[in-house]
Amino acid sequence: MTPYLPTQGRVWTVLAILCVTILWAGAALAHAVTLGDKGYIQEITGPHFLPFLYLGAKHMVTGYDHILFLFGVIFFLYGMKEIGLYVTLFAIGHSTTMILGVWFNFGINAYIIDAIIGFSVVYKALDNLGAFRLWFGVQPDTRVATLVFGFLHGFGLASKIIEYNIAPDGLLVNLIAFNLGVELGQLTALALILLFMQRWRASPSFGRQAYTANVIMIGLGAYLMGFQLIGLALA
Repeated sequence: MTPYLPTQGRVWTVLAILCVTILWAGAALAHAVTLGDKGYIQEITGPHFLPFLYLGAKHMVTGYDHILFLFGVIFFLYGMKEIGLYVTLFAIGHSTTMILGVWFNFGINAYIIDAIIGFSVVYKALDNLGAFRLWFGVQPDTRVATLVFGFLHGFGLASKIIEYNIAPDGLLVNLIAFNLGVELGQLTALALILLFMQRWRASPSFGRQAYTANVIMIGLGAYLMGFQLIGLALA
């Protein structure tokens, strides 16, 4: 038995759990919140910094589509400076459209924006596999793509927050708190992903498994996209 099989087993166990979680989560709309959280948000008025901080962090940690895209973004990034750049671009993108979208009451149909977010997962996995250079002979700027998809992910957040019908009293403070919570949740998810990736990359079989993992990501992203488009057609 080769010495890295235990690590391989853990890798595929984690990926299997991720697949099952996302496929199960597809039974509901992305970015769904519990009835208790939604009821609380709709009942309160005025600034409530800590509750909205918590809700933002909870939303990101349970946002499987955001985390899957983030996983794809850092998949082949090794240096912390480079990882920090891409994560910052993504954060700037979704923070901007989330706050402005809610402030100006501009959202996008939940089915459409969630389908686009599913597409972002497919796009990033294809990018990781070098598909665009192979198919079209060009390599899109991954930094621009990360920022653009960050904007789109932000519209997903904004569309859901608009549905909360947050009271205008204290809106700015609550939006800032929610956004900070999202960033805290993102950093938590990122830390866990990096710990996982560090162990995985140490495996001699990482190169072979990386290809398969990105193919799985394409399938998951396509599933999320298709699920939302079917929902749109039936709505």
